[in-house]
Amino acid sequence: MGSGESIKGTIKEKAGDVINDDQLQAEGEAQETKGDEQTRESKDRAKAKAHEEKADALQQEQDALEE
Repeated sequence: MGSGESIKGTIKEKAGDVINDDQLQAEGEAQETKGDEQTRESKDRAKAKAHEEKADALQQEQDALEE
């Protein structure tokens, strides 16, 4: 999702440069930034999920030792 937006934004931005269309260039920049943020959010969510899973595994280990 995010990388696709970034690519489309880059293409729009470059097209705006080529045809000297400031509006298209600005739209491309905004879309590229949006895509970059979506990609970063996805990575952050995956990292958080991995930490949660590790914490759950450690909790299960602790619970087993306390029995």
